Amino acid sequence: MAGSMQAAVIGLGSMGWGAAVSLLRAGIPTTGVDVRAEVLDKFKAEGGATATTPAGAAGDADVVFVFVVNAAQAETVLFGDNGAAAAARPGTVFALCVTMPPSATIALAEKLDGMGMLVIDAPVSGGSIKALAGEMSIMGSGAPAAFDKAAPALDAISAKIFRLGEAVGIGSQVKMINQLLAGVHIAATAEAMTLAKAVGLDLQTVFDVISESAGNSWMFGNRGPHIVNGDYTPHSAVDIFVKDLGVVSSEAGAAACPTPLTETALDLFKEASAKGLGREDDAAVAKLLAEKAGIKLPGM
Repeated sequence: MAGSMQAAVIGLGSMGWGAAVSLLRAGIPTTGVDVRAEVLDKFKAEGGATATTPAGAAGDADVVFVFVVNAAQAETVLFGDNGAAAAARPGTVFALCVTMPPSATIALAEKLDGMGMLVIDAPVSGGSIKALAGEMSIMGSGAPAAFDKAAPALDAISAKIFRLGEAVGIGSQVKMINQLLAGVHIAATAEAMTLAKAVGLDLQTVFDVISESAGNSWMFGNRGPHIVNGDYTPHSAVDIFVKDLGVVSSEAGAAACPTPLTETALDLFKEASAKGLGREDDAAVAKLLAEKAGIKLPGM
């Protein structure tokens, strides 16, 4: 089935790039779309096709993955000038992999449905390394027909597909919960490692011990080495969690559900962004805390 399928990936950031390369690895001809010419050249070198507009990629695609940053960008690449939706054939599957408010996902899906398209609410998790390995987790909801048609492509990019129901919006709700935990755990990792440095502990030793202890988390294991090594190459940036925890805060407010840890972490990410750290790796919130403590972490 993969041999007869064609895919498009709109947005070749860290997650979209991993998905696009994984699709090629699975033998699925894939067209990548990005605003950065150097990224398109790099994708060509991997054996992919490229387009400079979403419309240019969508016409021949059976499945279109949307990996842009936010709801506004998703609206633009789908329905703006040279948008993908108008160029796609009826019955094309649109997998919306953007972390955005569930209400925004539902609104986009309704417009696509009205144009005869199939839609999967398909936010992903796992980070850039798992994305590149084709081992992301997909938190998916949508019609069974959409999942069935897109199955070879979904299998190519993921190790686990959670089918959460037929209603679009459920996937985005579950991703929101994931991002709540992810953002709080990154903030906690930054706080813990900064305190370790402040009291004179060796950061590598602390990381090694906690990694085998009850205080460990996936984010500590993944982001801790960034702080130990002073490497803030943006695999996922501070500004991403300003956006994602902003979604959590807004949706929690609408549900009248208190989220005090989210609010504290969100304030930290916002302050780090205001200090010029927005495009650095999200673990760079540790640099903000270190500055407040009057200490220097590696890389500072």
